[in-house]
Amino acid sequence: MIWKVLLWIVLAVMILAVGVFLAISLNPNFGGKLKGERLARAQQSPNFKDGKFQNPVETVMQTDDMPFFKILREFLFAKGDRVPSGLIPVVAVHPENFEQKVDNARVTWLGHSTLLIEINNKRILVDPVFGESVSPFSFLGTKAFEYSQNYSLNDLPQIDLVIISHDHYDHLDYSVINALKDREVPFVTALGVGAHLEYWGIQPERITELDWWESYDFDHSVHLTATPSRHFSGRGLTNRFSTLWASWVIDGGSEKLFFGADSGYYPGFKSIGEKFGPFDLVMLECGQYSQYWPLIHLAPEETYQVAVDLKAKALLPIHWAKYKLSIHPWKEPVERLLKAAVNDSLWIATPRIGESFQPKVRTPHSYWWREI
Repeated sequence: MIWKVLLWIVLAVMILAVGVFLAISLNPNFGGKLKGERLARAQQSPNFKDGKFQNPVETVMQTDDMPFFKILREFLFAKGDRVPSGLIPVVAVHPENFEQKVDNARVTWLGHSTLLIEINNKRILVDPVFGESVSPFSFLGTKAFEYSQNYSLNDLPQIDLVIISHDHYDHLDYSVINALKDREVPFVTALGVGAHLEYWGIQPERITELDWWESYDFDHSVHLTATPSRHFSGRGLTNRFSTLWASWVIDGGSEKLFFGADSGYYPGFKSIGEKFGPFDLVMLECGQYSQYWPLIHLAPEETYQVAVDLKAKALLPIHWAKYKLSIHPWKEPVERLLKAAVNDSLWIATPRIGESFQPKVRTPHSYWWREI
């Protein structure tokens, strides 16, 4: 009798294992794998060692004392100020909003790290993520905060270029890439990330991959440089550090912007500031931090320091106000950032989500999150 029970248990475990394997292997959301010339180029990178990409300085993903189950319980079940108590009123976005050209660069923050940057008459879409969740399965993961308008590609004007900073789900959205597949728009991304794009149907000739400190001139109008950041990559259980992650210098000649993507603090920001600064605007993460992973995300006070290191004239805080990816109160990032601001010469831009602004034409501060 016992052996029959054991047999059924073993059979159930095997069926479960096969089901999990099939769910993962048949799900395109996990992306592609580096192979061929793409893998060979990654292996030749000075930032690739022992089969993995390396951070610019020694970095651990989390502290040794991280209470996993406590954090999981808080993340899954904690209520209150972790998420907005009501609808986030955003500025409605339509293609006609962008028909009128402007002389200066114009930036539109679409929530989290998604940005539409207009510079030198080019429209650059950065880390476009419009999904309700940021996980390989729609029924898993945190849900997006409720916006008064849920943005999509159809709300935007024709895009000239897409920048993808790294391959995490909250920066690389399979559904968006699939929608862009037939639009002929080119992509610039970090080394190795092109494997995902090509797997999803983007032709190789539309993909430009950059290692840290490499540059790309887009249509003789915008000069892009991939710069280091302190983070990691991976879309599955076994491919962490398999592709590179990067921050980005966006140089239009008369104006210069910096997109920090995801990064913990490290001295290299000063080097970037010395080499490429000053910047008219830096777009830096200020949310999803924790005392338990202090080296891979910026705390708000560090966000302000990075802006200083980069010699920024203006700072747009991003990577907050859309997804709960940590356990801090949802309004805390921007409030702590504003409290840390001690230099009036560094303008902190706090537009409503969807509100376009020009870094060279300063607009009044909006404390829209305090109205919710």
